[in-house]
Amino acid sequence: MPSQRSAIAALKKLEADHEALDQRRRELEEKAAIELGQMLLGSGIETFSKKGVRKVGELLGKLGEEEGLRRLEGARAAPVREQQVSCG
Repeated sequence: MPSQRSAIAALKKLEADHEALDQRRRELEEKAAIELGQMLLGSGIETFSKKGVRKVGELLGKLGEEEGLRRLEGARAAPVREQQVSCG
């Protein structure tokens, strides 16, 4: 019977460890959200709706950092060229 007790004890320990990891994950997710929010404050994105911020984040996440930045820089440069042409 000692092996059954040790298996039961091991299972209980595993469940306790799992609960502790879940709690730690929640704490780290909250800290990460605060860090992200602090990075974004003052960028102008705080004026977006929650839905808009989430959609922007999801789309940029799918593109990846380099491609997302390349496309945003390209989109930002295009209207500047159009304004220069119309003012010329």
